[in-house]
Amino acid sequence: MIKILTLTMNPAIDKSAGVNQIEPEKKLRCQELGLTPGGGGINVARAIHNLSGEARAIYPAGGLTGDMLEQLLEKEGINQYRIKVKNWTRENVSIVEESTNNQYRFEMPGSPLDEHETTLSLEAVLNESKTAEYLVASGSLPPGVPDDFYATLAKKTHGANLKLIIDTSGESLKKLKGSGIFLLKPNLREFREFTGLELLSEEDQKRAGRELVDNGTCEVLVLSLGADGVLLVTHDVQVRFRSPKVTVISRIGAGDSTVAGIVLGLTKDMDLKEAVMFGISCGASTVMSPGNELCQKSDVDRIFNQMKEEYK
Repeated sequence: MIKILTLTMNPAIDKSAGVNQIEPEKKLRCQELGLTPGGGGINVARAIHNLSGEARAIYPAGGLTGDMLEQLLEKEGINQYRIKVKNWTRENVSIVEESTNNQYRFEMPGSPLDEHETTLSLEAVLNESKTAEYLVASGSLPPGVPDDFYATLAKKTHGANLKLIIDTSGESLKKLKGSGIFLLKPNLREFREFTGLELLSEEDQKRAGRELVDNGTCEVLVLSLGADGVLLVTHDVQVRFRSPKVTVISRIGAGDSTVAGIVLGLTKDMDLKEAVMFGISCGASTVMSPGNELCQKSDVDRIFNQMKEEYK
């Protein structure tokens, strides 16, 4: 039985390449093109796979790019459930300017899903989740999918023996107020937009997180603070973990890897603090990796052991 499901409503093929220098109006000769499966929940499933775990990735995809996405996931050995839709799956692009090591990321909005395709996606994940322990719904929503899609998912799974983890932003995040999910993982910018507060101090952040728990939005808040670490808030716990000191090469997929580590840790009977530290270790490993590569188990284990020593 697979314990972890992921849902990606707006998947992508992530293209990455390098160029010596970015200049306007010139034909820029890029290095070898990299192609990887992308989108929030898909990256979570891929990171879990890198850590010798298993998750089933559910996603809608269409056209030749949808076929390519399915093939890329199959090549990586990811357990997957594709919902075939009519519009082509989006492609994102990231370019590294090698002379400065600056990374430029171009995120496309995604092709629209119609009402029938949205309903099919919801029904598929509800059916698959009957025997799972955790469902990670992650990433943006494509055009055509209502902003309250994740809130509807929370309502449909409420009372089931399933823990829902959501990582999203914008209006779909705002619609989650009072939704009763297990774990919410915004970054600080998203959390500020969600609360309408500046949240300049750690105490302000802890207070706002506790209010979110108390009003029934989530049981657990994991707030990503970038270089300042991660804040964990529950009804009984408010603790900030510092970010491990690592060399940053690419931030693509770091947040997804953090979620992957948390949920995988929980399935391995880690307590919540340990699972969050394991997730932070996964995110740190990912920023050490080039392009669209995700966490590596050897790096994760080393960083995690260091964190356990620091916080024991």
